[in-house]
Amino acid sequence: MIHPGTRVQAKSGGADSPAAGGRDLRLLSYNIQVGIAATSVRQALTTLWKHVLPHPQIYENLNNIASIVSHFDIVALQEVDAGSLRSSFINQIEFLADKGDFPYWSSQTNREIGILTKHSNGLLSRFAPFEISDYKLPGKIPGRGAMVVRYGNPDNPLILVIVHLALGKRTRMQQLEFVSEIVNCYKHVVVMGDFNCQPESAELSYLMSTTNLCDPEHGLMTFPSWKPARRIDHILTSPSLVVHDVHVLEHLYSDHLPIAMEIGLPADIDLAA
Repeated sequence: MIHPGTRVQAKSGGADSPAAGGRDLRLLSYNIQVGIAATSVRQALTTLWKHVLPHPQIYENLNNIASIVSHFDIVALQEVDAGSLRSSFINQIEFLADKGDFPYWSSQTNREIGILTKHSNGLLSRFAPFEISDYKLPGKIPGRGAMVVRYGNPDNPLILVIVHLALGKRTRMQQLEFVSEIVNCYKHVVVMGDFNCQPESAELSYLMSTTNLCDPEHGLMTFPSWKPARRIDHILTSPSLVVHDVHVLEHLYSDHLPIAMEIGLPADIDLAA
């Protein structure tokens, strides 16, 4: 039995949601590495201190990331800080929402270490969800979560699930079993985020075999950003959603590359409902 965690409302900047029945939707999933912008192995090793302490370059990096996300309708963020010492107490999700002109945003903090870090998932949206549920994912070491965002008509919703999965294979399997139980209740689903595993892995194969989710990415590598060799960031979709385009953006503002997708919504889904 799945029990939701904290339920939150996406915050509004006052703009009206555009109509989206039967239209195309631009999606982006991006692990932003808290704005550290490690772009080589050497840099990743020599900038470990930036995971716990603030640095002046973070503002430039976040502004660059804001310019990327501003071209999309819904953005799933991973490894984003919700306002702690390392981010100079700036909620990076709110910052990106403001700079990218998103009227709705929400954050899910999964690992908080005093004032040092607020390790979070984040949502940026041009449409108002009618409900957001935060789930803590299973695992011996806490700190992983899933955001379940519901859009449109409650009787026929579009479900968006944002995940950042564990590094260990056994724990990832438990977490994707959990996600499978969530999404099997719905017809129109997108699951997106940093899965920390490749499509041929047993755990991701399990998710797709126990749900109707499809992987339309076709060999797009996202990690590490400076020499992509692994497919660990994914956008999975239900057959009811038509995938028009999927590609990786070659922007070196994180150790991950962002993955973008354009989907066509069925005519009976109205995100502004």
